[in-house]
Amino acid sequence: MTQDPEKLASQLESTRQAKGLPPLDKWHPELSGDMDLIITRDGKWLFKGSPIAREEIVRLFSTILRREDDGEYYLVTPVEKWRIRVEDAPLLAHTLEVAEPGQGTQVVSVTTNVGETLEVGAEHPLVISTYPDSDEPRPVVYVRHGVEARLVTTAFYDLVEHAIEREDDGKVEVGVVSHGIFYKIGDAG
Repeated sequence: MTQDPEKLASQLESTRQAKGLPPLDKWHPELSGDMDLIITRDGKWLFKGSPIAREEIVRLFSTILRREDDGEYYLVTPVEKWRIRVEDAPLLAHTLEVAEPGQGTQVVSVTTNVGETLEVGAEHPLVISTYPDSDEPRPVVYVRHGVEARLVTTAFYDLVEHAIEREDDGKVEVGVVSHGIFYKIGDAG
């Protein structure tokens, strides 16, 4: 058992499948303990207070990260499970693109800080909430296993540029459409 990111990454490499994501839903080891790893609100992964130097390790860890029913985040391997701290959403969505804007086939996609591109839709829904202590919007896209990617401010502004209005039960809502699904951003007026 190890808390060292380099050693944990090298152990994981030996179990990694040739392509695709690890089968995290099949891994259920007992809790190994707490790792001194925190993901800050601005997307930095800090181990013992210092940034993880190798981007490959951060990318690898993002594929074994899950949020469980207790609301806590864990790095999970076939034999280890380490609880970590996350200040907000563990991933950031920094680039937003819209294919076929304004068309019935419009698709909104975001690229995360770990290089993963997600198409907003049934598998990766968009949710706009607010932070509990303010009215500041908290736009997130569901990634997998309870993990979310929060849209950074510029990506959120890009999203708002593609907003439309629609009426629902006599109330006008503002939102965006992706893969034929309307995602509410707010109320009009």
